Amino acid sequence: MLGLQKAGKTQVIKDMIDNFAFLIRKYGFIPNGNRSYYLTRSQPPFFSLMVQLLAKSDAKIKLSDYKDVLELEYNFWMKGAENLQKNKAINHVVKLQDGVVLNRYYDAGNWPREESYKEDFEASKKTKQAPDAFLRNVRSAAESGWDFSSRWFADGKSYSQIITTDLLPVDLNTLMFNLESVIAMANQQSGDVKKANLFLTKAKNRKAAILKYFWNKDLNFFTDYNWKSQSFSKQETLAAMFPLYFKIANLAQAKLVASKLEAKFLKSGGLTTTLKTTGEQWDSPNAWAPLQWVSIDGLNNYGYRKLAQTITDRWVNRNIAVFKQTGKLMEKYDVVNPNSIGGGGEYPLQDGFGWTNGVLLKLLK
Repeated sequence: MLGLQKAGKTQVIKDMIDNFAFLIRKYGFIPNGNRSYYLTRSQPPFFSLMVQLLAKSDAKIKLSDYKDVLELEYNFWMKGAENLQKNKAINHVVKLQDGVVLNRYYDAGNWPREESYKEDFEASKKTKQAPDAFLRNVRSAAESGWDFSSRWFADGKSYSQIITTDLLPVDLNTLMFNLESVIAMANQQSGDVKKANLFLTKAKNRKAAILKYFWNKDLNFFTDYNWKSQSFSKQETLAAMFPLYFKIANLAQAKLVASKLEAKFLKSGGLTTTLKTTGEQWDSPNAWAPLQWVSIDGLNNYGYRKLAQTITDRWVNRNIAVFKQTGKLMEKYDVVNPNSIGGGGEYPLQDGFGWTNGVLLKLLK
């Protein structure tokens, strides 16, 4: 949609959003794909950002036009929160010992993924976890979009130790902060001051919780939080950029994050997703367009323009170099090895991808 906006294709953006709104009205959420077997899990909640982008692109559209849909999606992600006991989880919500409620990824299914049935069935025999727990963790990682990454592994390297549902992801909770903020604004526009204030308070409380539970003082970085062990994840990933993207981080945190990004994540072709090389596609040496965009925009929010421009130049040059070599844009890129295009994960490298096209066009413009 960022690319479509730059290309002046506002109607296409609206059509996409209206399709998503239909899915939310019908199912309560945006399924991970348009297949009946994806009805156990959602896409990550980016819908509020899409509506914001549309409202900025078209003066006739207000956030309040989608108020009912935004609230339906919120209810899906928060289902079960009202009656939850402390140190317990249900669906996508976890209540911590201080009463704070945060979100996790959670697939309603605990059987092999329909799209990877044989692989999941075989993998479930090679883990010490109970098969249904393991399979739910695998499916829940697919809901995150980061399928798969060392980020979700208890030891930071082994797929057999995947613990997705034990982790509160920093990026998911910033997306929920944005959803709460946008619902507040939509209610302001429609004149429901009481509900607007309710959601402003929810967003304010979530911001405080994000700073408490995701700022890892030992690593000087934002990381996920393991609610079962009540400890910070040790995995450093580009998910740390989301609190900068949504302007939640304070100035001191932003400075520490920016310096680690430059020292550890910045490579010749852009930013690597994690610092681990595991063969999983959401690990080094792979890089993905949406995370480049979130990082660049997040750095610009805090005045780190030079670093943001360096990342932009390296990413754009990598995209164009591969395009000249192959005639195609790719789903993901190897940003460490100039002679490799990209790979890893469960399936062959995909040619041409909306988010690569969109981010590249946005950055070029």
